[in-house]
Amino acid sequence: MLTVLEGVATEILPRSLLESNSFLIPHWILIFLILITVFYDREHTYVSIFYGVIFGLLIDVVYTEVLGIYMFSYAFTLYIIHVLKKVFHENFYITTFLGMIGVSLADLTIHSIYYTIGKTNLVWDDYLFYRLIPTVLANLVFLMILYPLLKNKLMRWRKEQ
Repeated sequence: MLTVLEGVATEILPRSLLESNSFLIPHWILIFLILITVFYDREHTYVSIFYGVIFGLLIDVVYTEVLGIYMFSYAFTLYIIHVLKKVFHENFYITTFLGMIGVSLADLTIHSIYYTIGKTNLVWDDYLFYRLIPTVLANLVFLMILYPLLKNKLMRWRKEQ
């Protein structure tokens, strides 16, 4: 469901946002998987990374021309978040921080790969101000919406596991 909504997210945004120079990339599946990493995965389980590979490949097949970029970037990002969550406690501020790190890292990885293979020629300053910052902020809003809805449910599922 999030995969479909992610694809049509730009259609439901206000026209004033779309007509500006900013370009928002919804990483809603990644946000959901970051919440799974923080509140469901244990130290020895990697459920979110497995789903990151699957949904990353699905995004690659449906929305991109090059297979494997989202699959790699989502799995890599979720692994980094999995390592970082061992250092921090599970609370709203840390989850927001990890969400910001995760979206930034995934988007930077995706952009770097596209830049390396010549699919984009967006220079660093333009990328930072017109794509990365708006993307991170928009996805943090989505994280703040999902957080209260999923936190307790994911923690309960972890205890039942």
